[in-house]
Amino acid sequence: MGSIAGEQELGPDYQTIFDPSTCVRRGLCPVTQIRNKGDPFESHSLYFEQHGNGPEKIVFIMGLNSSSFTWAPQIDHFGRMSKYSALVFDNRGVGHSGSPRGPYTTSGMAEDVVTLLDYVGWKDEHSLHVVGVSLGGMIAQELATRIPKRIASLSLIVTTAGGKPWTNLPPWKGVSSLARLLATTEPSVKIPIILDMLFPSYWLEEKAGNDPSGRTNREVQSETYTRRIELTRPQTPIGALSQMSAGLTHYVSSERLRTIASSIPKVLILTGDEDHLVDPRNSIHLKSHMPWAEYIRWDRTGHGIASQWKAKFNGLLERVFDEGRDIVTKRSNLLPE
Repeated sequence: MGSIAGEQELGPDYQTIFDPSTCVRRGLCPVTQIRNKGDPFESHSLYFEQHGNGPEKIVFIMGLNSSSFTWAPQIDHFGRMSKYSALVFDNRGVGHSGSPRGPYTTSGMAEDVVTLLDYVGWKDEHSLHVVGVSLGGMIAQELATRIPKRIASLSLIVTTAGGKPWTNLPPWKGVSSLARLLATTEPSVKIPIILDMLFPSYWLEEKAGNDPSGRTNREVQSETYTRRIELTRPQTPIGALSQMSAGLTHYVSSERLRTIASSIPKVLILTGDEDHLVDPRNSIHLKSHMPWAEYIRWDRTGHGIASQWKAKFNGLLERVFDEGRDIVTKRSNLLPE
């Protein structure tokens, strides 16, 4: 089982954006060491944090070239509720985790998650609520094929089953934005590109709800992303390009999608109508081959769905978690003694 916060000393470089009062443990999972692989170019550890210590265990899997800090609105919510334990981590190639030699694959990144879950002791049957966004949703699909019996609910957010590399490319605005982001390290240049890529432009110019200063959504998000960049290690070029490679080569067949949908008690597919990184039609494709899944599309919504509508998003996840647990309970009650 992994170390609790007080047992694993992390240096001053390992800063966090999350509230330390809700943190149960954090550390580095020595993925390569656990797998007994000795290639120094492949060696890496995953940085993780657990917030809350409740019985319902949530695994949040972040998307392309983004650290776990992007889950701040969710950890601030679920980490304070006695019902939940929330696990966040940096995928290989970003944040405080290692950047092994690429290219990466979503299947390999899913194997990282299995190793982490084993390390922290989250092995019980139907104990997990898995939430994956974008590339994290692709990883979540691969995870669900590996440990389906551990999962009570699976939420696939603004993601895709993939296909050929050229069909996995984002819409043009997403492609051009990602190319520009690779060409700069200056936060004042990066942040406007990120915001215009993740959110509808008109929403960015609207007044932010519940902001005492009356700022726009753009101003609030700019401050949020500035803080994240300040606390996150700069991503290496190999990490950025290797994660992109994982997204471009991802593919889960229709047959595998049906198997996932039939083996996981509750599956949610959520998308927005103005996504510049993952075409919303990909969620329709997921639904067509996962007939038992719940499909939802939100209007006026971009790729940054979990931040754009954080209260609505968190509320939806709560319902999905409850429904997944209810299905598991009902099925167990039907089993013969």
